[in-house]
Amino acid sequence: AQQLEAFGGGSAQIGGSLRLSCQLHGFPYTSYCMGWYRQAPGQEREGIAMIDSDGQTAYMSDVEGRFTISQDKNQGLLTLAMNSLQPEDTAMYYCAARIGRAIAYGLGAHLGKSAKYKMDFWGEGVQVTVSS
Repeated sequence: AQQLEAFGGGSAQIGGSLRLSCQLHGFPYTSYCMGWYRQAPGQEREGIAMIDSDGQTAYMSDVEGRFTISQDKNQGLLTLAMNSLQPEDTAMYYCAARIGRAIAYGLGAHLGKSAKYKMDFWGEGVQVTVSS
């Protein structure tokens, strides 16, 4: 069965950096979209960074230029490098995957709170806390 195992995160100071990783187990698909979502207390979950099997990426405007999503297909690993962290980045972060590419609406349609695509598999959340 497919399983996503997220790790990393923790605490950082304002302006600091953290790295999240997500190990995919039993994920044999060659056409997919994967990404990171986050949910702050009292807020809806939102998609923030996506990557597909062709290596295309998409970012929510709040994180673009600060966060970088990448994948290691050989290792089945998805990562999110987070730089210039701000208090508003404090949230529970989740990795997720969906079978197939975003042909109909584009990769960006996974982003934000009103994503058009529903993800097929989810990892457990990891906490990221940014403070002064």
